[in-house]
Amino acid sequence: MFDHYSVLEEEVIDGLAIKSDGTYVDCTVGGGGHAERIVSQLSEAGLLVAMDQDHEALDAARKKLQQHHDRTLFVQANFRQLEETFVTHQITKADGILFDLGVSSPQLDRGERGFSYQHDAKLDMRMNQAQHLDAHKIVNEWPYNQLVKVFFGYGEEKFSKQIAREIENARKNQSIDTTFQLVEIIKKAIPAPARRKGGHPAKRIFQALRITVNDELAAFNDALHQAARNIGINGRIAVITFHSLEDRICKQAFRKWTTAKPVPRNLPIIPDDHQAPFKLVNKKPIVPSEDELDENRRSRSAKLRIVEKTGEWHEDFTFEEGWKKS
Repeated sequence: MFDHYSVLEEEVIDGLAIKSDGTYVDCTVGGGGHAERIVSQLSEAGLLVAMDQDHEALDAARKKLQQHHDRTLFVQANFRQLEETFVTHQITKADGILFDLGVSSPQLDRGERGFSYQHDAKLDMRMNQAQHLDAHKIVNEWPYNQLVKVFFGYGEEKFSKQIAREIENARKNQSIDTTFQLVEIIKKAIPAPARRKGGHPAKRIFQALRITVNDELAAFNDALHQAARNIGINGRIAVITFHSLEDRICKQAFRKWTTAKPVPRNLPIIPDDHQAPFKLVNKKPIVPSEDELDENRRSRSAKLRIVEKTGEWHEDFTFEEGWKKS
C-alpha cells in the first residue's frame, strides 16, 4: 500500500491560495495527500494535473482521488516534462504548481525498491522503474573518480575517497548486489569515531546515489524554470525540499526571480524586461510545527518556499547553474 504522509499540508494549501476555477499541477503527486486537498477545493471548472514518474505512486493517487476524476488529469512523467505535458493537453497557464521533492515514505519502506540502507534489497533506487540506469550499475561499473565526484558533490560525504576506494576493492572480488553489502563496505571505509556520530554512516552515500540515478537536481532545476514560464500572473509556485542541495537550487532561483535587474541611473522608469517577474510569498522558509514533527519525524528536514508571479517571464532570470555545488 502506498500510504504517504503529506508534509506541511496545511501550509501548502494556504500558500497556494487556491481558486475554485483554477488549474493546479502537483508535480510529485505521490500518495495524493496534497492533491486531494487541492482538488477538493476546485469547482467543475477547475483542473488538477497529477504527475508522477513512479507508476505505483500514480496508481495510489488514482485510487485516493477516484471521486475527483472528473477534475483530475493523471500523467506518468518526470516533472522535467512539465512543459511537454502542458502542450500535449493544451493547458495554457497554471494558477499553482507544487513540487514535493525527495523520496516518499512508501519508497523507503518498501525494501525491494532499494532506496533504504535499513532494508536488505537489490541495489536499485529508480523512481521510474522503466529507466536503464540504477544504483547497481553505478556502484559496480563507474570508475573511482566518478564515484568520488558523486559522493562528495551530492552526498557532501567527507570520506568520499575512502568509500570509493573500498567499493573499488570490494567489486574486484564479487559484484556488490544488495543494499546491506554496500552498507558494510561504507562502514568499513569510515573511521570508527566518525561512524558513532552524525546519524547512519550510509545516509549520505545513499542520498548521493539516489540523486544520481534519478538525475534529481538537474531535473528539478529544469522543471522549476518550466514552472516559471508556465505559471499565470498571480499564480504561485510552492516547493518543499528535504536537503541542502535541493533547497540551494530553490533559494537561489527564487532570489534571482524576485530581484530586479540593475538599470542605468538616469532612466525615469524600470524597463519591463528589468522588472522582477516574481515576489516572495514567504521571506524565510516555512518548516514543520512541533505537532507535525511529533506525528512524522521524517518531516524534520522539510522546508517550504513559495513565490507568486507578478509580471512577464524573461529568460535573463534563468538560473542555469542551480544544481551545481558552490
